[in-house]
Amino acid sequence: MSLLPWIKVNGITYSHEELKRQSSFEYARSDFERSTLKFCHDWLNGQQEFTLQTSGSTGVPKPIVLFRKQMEASARQTIEALQLKSGETALVCLDTKYIAGQMMLVRSLIAGMNIIAVEPTSNPFDKIEDQDIDFVALVPYQLENSIEHEAEKLNQVRCAIIGGAAISLSLMEKIKKSRCFLFATYGMTETISHIALQRLNGKNVDDYFEAFPTIDLRLDERGCLCIKANYLKEEIITNDLVELMEERKFRWLGRIDNVINSGGIKVIPEKVELAFEKIFDSFQIKNRFFITGLADVKLGNKVTLVVEGLAFNKEIQKEILAEGIQVLTKYEVPKEFIFAKHFKETATGKINRSAIVASIQ
Repeated sequence: MSLLPWIKVNGITYSHEELKRQSSFEYARSDFERSTLKFCHDWLNGQQEFTLQTSGSTGVPKPIVLFRKQMEASARQTIEALQLKSGETALVCLDTKYIAGQMMLVRSLIAGMNIIAVEPTSNPFDKIEDQDIDFVALVPYQLENSIEHEAEKLNQVRCAIIGGAAISLSLMEKIKKSRCFLFATYGMTETISHIALQRLNGKNVDDYFEAFPTIDLRLDERGCLCIKANYLKEEIITNDLVELMEERKFRWLGRIDNVINSGGIKVIPEKVELAFEKIFDSFQIKNRFFITGLADVKLGNKVTLVVEGLAFNKEIQKEILAEGIQVLTKYEVPKEFIFAKHFKETATGKINRSAIVASIQ
């Protein structure tokens, strides 16, 4: 194998020069293979603008144009923070039509890393044989499956970044023993991937995100995070409620567009969800769920627990709510259970709350 960096996509290895010369990828065996090869081809040939879709987790997916110099600036922050080096190998197992997968390619290409790209699956290490991996990005369900089925392969990875969804308390417990250095990420398409990291395991575990040195943060009048960076065209005003602890350190509380006004009291669903995650765990209930507000004549909106799967029996529901009363205010405790057979998801696998709520109202 050449000492020059290479790219292996679904088991076929390409040099950078081979990819630069390619003019068509019609032979690609899947959408993932095609999007990965084409992005690398375009990047290696100096393309300056890239159009991609937002994930749709907080609204309708929309196209967004990013410039090469912006993507480079974002990538270099992660390269420096995680000390990624030329000659190391990155595993790309996220959809390369979206920002998370594309930025994994950019970081690897800029750092001079080798790339192994495999179709996004719940267990990406399943197809990795006798190959050292130094860096990978995973969503929580991939991390959980990797710990369960390929723990030793994950342990051999130097560092991994985790994003795309919240990390459950049960998963937080599982990752404590992992020898791979794990970091949660905070970011979005508009910020060109993550702008902050949170150390999840090892000796220096954090309970907050710390933004990169080039990032400036502030809160607006709603208590939502606003982000400035020299590579962003303008300040990004998010809908994320946070506790800003220091200049670049913050704790994520929830999304303001999820806040429920129930009887004049504002309830943050994510706070309630955290409590019920512990309660569900104590009952050994694995169903996915979320908290939302449904229209109510008396309260305006009533706090409602939406659960995926078949309905629990009434006694179990009563016991669960009794536990909730012990740790939450009377305004935060759900007034009703709603069960949905299957949760709708976005294109990137996140729970599509708005679509689920629309279907049950």
